[in-house]
Amino acid sequence: MPRTPLPDRRISADHARRFVVRRHLLDPPRSLPAKAESVLGVVDRLGSLQFDPLEVPGTRNHDLVLHSRVAGYRREWCERWLYGKDRRLIELYNKSLNILPADELPYYRLAWSRGAGNYTEFLAQHGGLADRIRDHIRESGPVSTASFRDVEDRVQWWWDNDASTSTTAARAVMEALFVVGELGISRREGNRRFYDLIERLVPARILDLHASESDQQRHRLLSRHRGVGLMGVGGAGELVMGTGKAPDRARTTAALVEDGVLVPAAVEGFREVRHVLADEMPILRATAKPGTAAPSVSFVAPLDQLMWDRRLVRGLFAFDYIWEVYIPESKRRHGYYVLPLLFGDRLVGRIEPRYERASRTLRIAGIWFEDGFGPMEEPQFVPALADALDAYREFVGATSVTWPQTRSGRDLAGGVRRH
Repeated sequence: MPRTPLPDRRISADHARRFVVRRHLLDPPRSLPAKAESVLGVVDRLGSLQFDPLEVPGTRNHDLVLHSRVAGYRREWCERWLYGKDRRLIELYNKSLNILPADELPYYRLAWSRGAGNYTEFLAQHGGLADRIRDHIRESGPVSTASFRDVEDRVQWWWDNDASTSTTAARAVMEALFVVGELGISRREGNRRFYDLIERLVPARILDLHASESDQQRHRLLSRHRGVGLMGVGGAGELVMGTGKAPDRARTTAALVEDGVLVPAAVEGFREVRHVLADEMPILRATAKPGTAAPSVSFVAPLDQLMWDRRLVRGLFAFDYIWEVYIPESKRRHGYYVLPLLFGDRLVGRIEPRYERASRTLRIAGIWFEDGFGPMEEPQFVPALADALDAYREFVGATSVTWPQTRSGRDLAGGVRRH
């Protein structure tokens, strides 16, 4: 197995932390221009946006990622590129369901071919329903499962929790046709998907291109480097999923280093070699010394690329984060939909915002801080929190904010009001 060359470049932990936050467009946050084109800038930097339908804090994961980086972000800016006439973005399976550049589709077709291997038999078993769905879409245009409510059959599907739950056959067949690349998501109304034939959504000049499997794996691995920004050769299963087995990743990484795309680096506190994208070396040089600007606060999305490499997060930020939304309530350490709090280049705590639509209230269900960080003792924190909270309140459409009746909650509420 080829080895990544030993790095000549050594980076202190403090420098690495400043670099990671800056290259993730979070230093300062909400600083990209207030326009739809900034969405494309974020995707270009990070490679993708991870989609999740939960909207507990008043927004979805990918919208929160964009809100943290784009001034005055509005949801319709992303939807313009996903569902408008100029479809520059597309929803595909990569690292789970991702929003990806449409022009890069030839490098993600691997998900379609692997999906075909998994769902060919299922689609054959439900061939009549699959043909009915295809014909209906071809004749009537984009449809959701609501058009097939007369189909009473139910099946066990991958998202069903156990044998006691099931999914309508129409929903499962449409999802399967999406996974194998016959259908694409034309638009969403809430979380309801409307599907159309993929050839109506993607220009032929893109759809007709087929990259080799090795080129696809190289591109997918590089997309993870674009997401993390200081990635090693390996990583947790979800982080490297679809990028080949460990020997393949080692060979691909060595080739990317040889081609000058990645630069090996020895980061203080890590035994394994990490890598900087060659295009981001100017950012690395610019963050060699601490900045002088006052630190800002960001509410970090649970599936934000900043949090993808949990080992990197633990090593650089001394922050151990688990998204507890799928953990039973009795076993949670914090809350249901909890967001990391980034203050400057430090992850200092967690916040659980809940948007109550009926009253248009942003309710802070909980707020927790890391040991050794005193929010009221840090003179720049409360003003920065107030700015972040005001931007978030405006984004979700809340007219008021409530705080938990804890000592910390009461102190922060008073401090924010005074600001």
